[in-house]
Amino acid sequence: MSNPTTKPDLIQTANEQFEKMRTLIESMTDEEQNASFHFGESADRKDAHWARDHNLRDVLTHLYEWHQLLLSWVKANRSGEERPLLPAPYTWESYGDMNVEFWKKHQGTPYGQSKEMVNESHSNVMALIDTFSKDELFSPNSFSWTDGSALDSYCMANTTDHYAWAMEKIKLHIKTIRQT
Repeated sequence: MSNPTTKPDLIQTANEQFEKMRTLIESMTDEEQNASFHFGESADRKDAHWARDHNLRDVLTHLYEWHQLLLSWVKANRSGEERPLLPAPYTWESYGDMNVEFWKKHQGTPYGQSKEMVNESHSNVMALIDTFSKDELFSPNSFSWTDGSALDSYCMANTTDHYAWAMEKIKLHIKTIRQT
């Protein structure tokens, strides 16, 4: 999939990936949607998130929290409060710790609520993206707070790319659970 170069393409690509993810989830039985992940020991699954996320709720609340990061980051910076995407004390070297905190925060969140949360936050991110012009989204120096990157790269990372990450986990969960 090539990266979008226009605002309508950015929105369409993110919405299509989100719908693919939702369709994948809806293809699962209620039992599969609520089952714990059991990926087994695999050498190619060393990233921390494979051990961190235990179920579909954990994946959906992770997406929700990253949507919230994007939404609050843009809102603050647009209001003149220049700050980085990751809240202190986290950095790109320690964001894994932040993800664990997100995971802990949502251990009491019901699965059904996690679906509602991510649906709403996706809609909010799409509405946010729509408020920017093509130049604001795709020009690397439109905003000082994007550190020389184009805003679309942050939007893609928090939507399309993150949905692909989620679908990889969901597909493996489906494969694993249907083999047992």
